[in-house]
Amino acid sequence: MDIEAIIDNVAEVLKETPSAQSTVKPGKNINKRFRALAEYMVNKAIKHDALIVSKNGMGVAILFEHKKGAKGQFKDPISEQIKLLFKVTGLKNALRIIKNQKIVASQRPDDEAYLYCWFWGIAKDSRGAEAQVGKEMKDTLLQIADEKQLPLYAETRTKRNVIVYRRYGFEMFHEWDHPDGDKMWFLRYLPKPIKK
Repeated sequence: MDIEAIIDNVAEVLKETPSAQSTVKPGKNINKRFRALAEYMVNKAIKHDALIVSKNGMGVAILFEHKKGAKGQFKDPISEQIKLLFKVTGLKNALRIIKNQKIVASQRPDDEAYLYCWFWGIAKDSRGAEAQVGKEMKDTLLQIADEKQLPLYAETRTKRNVIVYRRYGFEMFHEWDHPDGDKMWFLRYLPKPIKK
C-alpha cells in the first residue's frame, strides 16, 4: 500500500468537499494545507485501524468503530490538535469548526456501538459505473456493517452524495442548515439481520 499516493488522492478529493473547504484556512499555500489535512486523516485512520482502500488504491474510506460508552475514543492528543491548528485550520477557523463538530457529533448515538464513515472518496479518474470503484467501496462498507451488526452513520453537504447514499440503502434521518450557507444531510444504514 503506497501511503503517499493514498494521501495525495485524499487531498484531491478534499479540495472538492464542502466540509474540508470550510476546514482548511484559505489563502496562499492552500494546497499544502489540504495535503496536511489528508496526511492527518490517513495517519489517524491507520492508527485506529479504520483505513479502507480499494484494490486499485483510488478509493479511500475511513470507517471508525465506536464502542458503547467509549466517549472520546478517537480524540486527538493536544499536541496533534495544535499541529492541525497551525498546519491546516488557523485559529479563527478552529473555533467555528469545534462548534460545528459538536452539532454534527450530536446526531450520532451516545449510548450504543456504531460505525462512522468519517471520509469516503474516489479519485476523479476512477469515478463512474465503468470503473466499479464506488461499488467495491460500497460493498465493503455495507459488508462490514452487516457482519458486525452495527448501524453505519455518515453525513454529507453534497446533494448528489445523498442520492448515492440512499441508493445504497442509507436512510436520511436529519437535515441541518449549516452555518456556511448550505445544508448538511445525516444518513444511517441499518445492517441486514443475520439469517439463522
